[in-house]
Amino acid sequence: MRVTSLHSWAVNPIQAVAIQKDLSERIDLRLPRDFSLRYVAGADVSVDRERERIYAAVVVLSVPDLMVVEIRQSAMPPEFPYVPGLLTFREGKVLAAAFEQVQTPCDLVVFDGQGLAHPRGLGIASHFGLLLGIPTVGVGKSKLVGDYGEPGPDKGSSSPLLYKGERVGTVLRTRRGVRPVFVSPGNRIDHASAVDVVLGTCTRYRLPEPTRQAHLEAGRLRSEK
Repeated sequence: MRVTSLHSWAVNPIQAVAIQKDLSERIDLRLPRDFSLRYVAGADVSVDRERERIYAAVVVLSVPDLMVVEIRQSAMPPEFPYVPGLLTFREGKVLAAAFEQVQTPCDLVVFDGQGLAHPRGLGIASHFGLLLGIPTVGVGKSKLVGDYGEPGPDKGSSSPLLYKGERVGTVLRTRRGVRPVFVSPGNRIDHASAVDVVLGTCTRYRLPEPTRQAHLEAGRLRSEK
């Protein structure tokens, strides 16, 4: 998979904020007219603070059966400090290395993190949506920014996530009786389609299968090293 080089990863926090502000102006929430979902990838990282290593995993699944067809990994030491709101600059380089190994023609990527629902509108899903040039969706386990009303208890119940008067995502119940997830478009996808993708890739777990599998793989890689 081609990862476009839009900036250097060797930046400081002030430069990183400036890059986010610039890239956020390029986000497009229109789903391509010829979009079809045959292969979906999930991406996640696992951080070992003691050994100072970040382990990244990209897992590709076929649709609609959600069978794993490809797994790619990467690991390296962090080169950027831990700064809330700038995690892409800490995790981006190792994730990019994993994405560059992917051979399957992915149609969409789901990230364990945020898209638009970010202080500067550029969470990891939006950032990588620009780098990869395909639709991306962020699925966060907790809220980063915004306000919302609690969705109903049934699977598929949802409510809009609002930040500074604008909709930045959807609070979505993926299983009855479990805590909702925070779905936000990354790039080249709209709110409704992002929700459809997440619900369509959820099985019996709270998290969609692409990021659940990527989470397991990143954790496995970390435990083996």
